[in-house]
Amino acid sequence: MLFPPGVPNMPYFSRLTEIVTCNLTALLDGAEDRQATLEEIIKEIQDGVTGAKRSVRTAENNVTRIECEISEQLIQSGEWMTKARDYLEKDREDLARNALSRKKEVENLIAGLEQQLNAAVSTRDHLKTTLHALEARLADAQRRRTTAPAGETELPYREETILIASHTESIEAELAALRREVRGS
Repeated sequence: MLFPPGVPNMPYFSRLTEIVTCNLTALLDGAEDRQATLEEIIKEIQDGVTGAKRSVRTAENNVTRIECEISEQLIQSGEWMTKARDYLEKDREDLARNALSRKKEVENLIAGLEQQLNAAVSTRDHLKTTLHALEARLADAQRRRTTAPAGETELPYREETILIASHTESIEAELAALRREVRGS
């Protein structure tokens, strides 16, 4: 592992940050075998991208799960309000009070879930930013491999195509979101 030298069991997210913030030029300039070092760097970044994608998926699933829980609790809150009205119409103020108390408990739960949702969204967004930075770092390393001096390994066509396709998809998705934003205004 090249990021940083001499630290064998670096925590995962610190490691991703190291990969993103490393100075590729300095690492390559200090290497005895630039090409072998570059291949090792690319492999490590690819592993980081794979792990980051997995983390983003997990974070997105957490956001979705919390949003569903909030939706369910909002429905329950409405049901308690309906019960409270029904009890009042039947002159059962004691039961109406209990129903409103349960509604308040659900609202408190929703408030806690909303805080969890905010934290989950923040985590997801941070992980997405890290993933995009890793992908950019990978593109840089692969570009360096492509522009290697004659006789050194070049970027295989398939990897280059996948990288370009991924970049194009990202730009198209961003363009579509921007269109919706502009048209929605």
